[in-house]
Amino acid sequence: MKYVKQFGIILFLSLLGELCHALLPLPIPASIYGIMLLFLCLELKVIPVSSVKEVSGFLIEAMPIMFIPAAAGLMDSWPVIKDAWVSYTVITVLSTFVVMAVSGRVVQFVMRRSEKDKTEEEESKDERAV
Repeated sequence: MKYVKQFGIILFLSLLGELCHALLPLPIPASIYGIMLLFLCLELKVIPVSSVKEVSGFLIEAMPIMFIPAAAGLMDSWPVIKDAWVSYTVITVLSTFVVMAVSGRVVQFVMRRSEKDKTEEEESKDERAV
């Protein structure tokens, strides 16, 4: 039952992402809205990490399986893309490095901010204890 509840939380936030996509006139995919909502809920401690930990671990482990249909579709579209495969490869490699760099910077920022918040929290506890 725990897994159903955890999966339900993730699906509910995905549904909210779909609603945001339908209501907001921005060119952002619904899945991005959903993942941002999940991130905000976890960061603001609206949802504790323990509420989605096991199912999110399972979903991350199963992620490679999700690429199989895309790869099959790519093979099916080969006659259309074969003339521009070099351009697609270059764009894919470059965009992968850009995404890795931006993701790394965001993670560093969040980790520094979290570390700073913990330090400030400890200092305020020490001041209250005195």
